[in-house]
Amino acid sequence: DVEYYLVKWKGWPESTNTWEPLRNLRCPQLLQQFCSDRSSYLSQVKKGKAVTPKNSSKSLPPAVAEYIVRKAKQRIALRRWQDYLNRRKNHKGMIFVENTVDLEGPPSDFYYINEYRPAPGIILNNEATFGCSCTDCFFEKCCPNEAGVVLAYNKNQQIKIKPGTPIYECNSRCLCGPDCPNRIVQKGTQYSLCIFRTSNGCGWGVKTLVKIKRMSFVMEYVGEVITSEEAEKRGQLYDNQGITYLFDLDYESDEFTVDAARYGNVSHFVNHSCDPNLQVFSVFIDNLDTRLPRIALFSTRTINAGEELTFDYQMK
Repeated sequence: DVEYYLVKWKGWPESTNTWEPLRNLRCPQLLQQFCSDRSSYLSQVKKGKAVTPKNSSKSLPPAVAEYIVRKAKQRIALRRWQDYLNRRKNHKGMIFVENTVDLEGPPSDFYYINEYRPAPGIILNNEATFGCSCTDCFFEKCCPNEAGVVLAYNKNQQIKIKPGTPIYECNSRCLCGPDCPNRIVQKGTQYSLCIFRTSNGCGWGVKTLVKIKRMSFVMEYVGEVITSEEAEKRGQLYDNQGITYLFDLDYESDEFTVDAARYGNVSHFVNHSCDPNLQVFSVFIDNLDTRLPRIALFSTRTINAGEELTFDYQMK
């Protein structure tokens, strides 16, 4: 009538696992996770009936034990993936990973990138040809004026132009410094976001961990830049798999597409909604080629902490 726990010792092979009484354990967090995982499994509904633990049971049922082990291994894998994402990202906001829904682990064939990755044969010219010499880009003839549009932001760093109007930010040749109010998208995501497993069958999703003000820059949509012809081929394959990661760069022409299926950032995991809280804008910074705009996602309204982020996949 004494409970023993099978312990896997960190850094040692499973052949050295030992059975220990509770008094020998000094790992309250692991024990709490163990009890939580056990309760989670036993409360699941199977064949219309809730599985409940039997107090008279002398040992943990094999199915419960297997679930607890798989859940622990998943937790370790997701923590490692979270560390990988934060090592790779080059922006201020932190990335967290959470799955309290199922046993799905990190995607097996996804690589985190911070900017467009051109496919073989495609050249991205990321060197600006000219820049402004403003001392105050709000009041002088800055980069947007040279391009024939108005400056996109107000003094609160919120976007003030209508969807469909391009954003021209100051670039590497501009004399204004890094604190210039016309440098927003290029600074990357400023908010801490969480890639989480949705409970409605939509796979992974993204939620914000902090409040986001309306009309604020949230993230950039990046991926592999491919030709529209290649996108047609991949699109047929993706349709068969039931996935959608192709974003047409059709601001002015329809020559290129961004494919975020294999290479991408947090935006890879943002789900579709017909009533989204994110809006798409085309952005030009160092690369002024109108066939290759950068894609920025801005909040359409105030988004509260814990709320899922979405955009319309058919949005232009």
